[in-house]
Amino acid sequence: MRESTAGAEVFTHPALFYRDQFEYLSANVAFVRAGLEAGDPVAVAVPEDNLKLLRGELGKDGSGVTFVDMQQAGRNPGRIIPRVLLAFADAHPGRHVRLIGEPIWAGRSPTEYPACAQHEALINHAFTGRRVTILCPYDASRLAPHVLTDAHATHPVVISGGVELVSGSYAPDRVIAAYNEPLPGPPGGLVFSFSFDGDLLPDARHLVLERAVALGLAPGRRDDFALAVAELTTNSVLHGGGRGTVRIWADAEHVVWEVEDRGHIGDPLAGRCPPPPDRPGGRGLLLVHFLSDLVRTHTLPGSTTTRCYLRR
Repeated sequence: MRESTAGAEVFTHPALFYRDQFEYLSANVAFVRAGLEAGDPVAVAVPEDNLKLLRGELGKDGSGVTFVDMQQAGRNPGRIIPRVLLAFADAHPGRHVRLIGEPIWAGRSPTEYPACAQHEALINHAFTGRRVTILCPYDASRLAPHVLTDAHATHPVVISGGVELVSGSYAPDRVIAAYNEPLPGPPGGLVFSFSFDGDLLPDARHLVLERAVALGLAPGRRDDFALAVAELTTNSVLHGGGRGTVRIWADAEHVVWEVEDRGHIGDPLAGRCPPPPDRPGGRGLLLVHFLSDLVRTHTLPGSTTTRCYLRR
């Protein structure tokens, strides 16, 4: 990797295409050690197996690095920016910080991927003007071709085979729009649905929680579920035309629920960046992202559907 990127004092967001363990370790370890030598705070947020590899290769140098298991912290891609990347950068104000963030790995499901691609695109807006470098590894030997194509669109610089090149197809807003797609319909005949307004908010919350329990939601997740439902249904009443419809069903691993209303989320970073501490409100969707294992959204003028997944 050229030090022009690794030592940048403004925001840079390169993608690293690696094809084997040697390429992965050599590029990422060099990035980390260059940061430590420069006195930069460094964080590594990658899947568990790669986390172990990097810890082992860094040895004693790893004592100065913050390590995060991305499979846990980033299970929902919508919480990676606020909970991992911004949290680390904000903890070191006034300093250039370096992060390795690997939010897309071969085990990600097709249901999760659109949120992952949008996340990678949104990083470019969330960190514009900040002294941050975020290196994003991609397993070019295992990920599908369309994933690598999207990586060219979400990263202004791509590193492949040790060569760093400016991406000729960089267009993060196009990726955000492309994956703002209608969500597949729930399974027929297996869905509980309830329409509500302000007067029926308590009924909606009670009935949906009751249904979630019947679908097998674990006791330890019920408070998270109830709070997320409360936030989204309240948003529908306050910002989504005064009413909405909540639906709930189960797939093989999750309790799945969604709220549809007549609102429109005009800011694609809504729920991804915490508002200033002195600003009232604006934290509901952020909280929903923190509480859920996956959040998918389809929004257009006059219509928004927010779908949430919680592992049973």
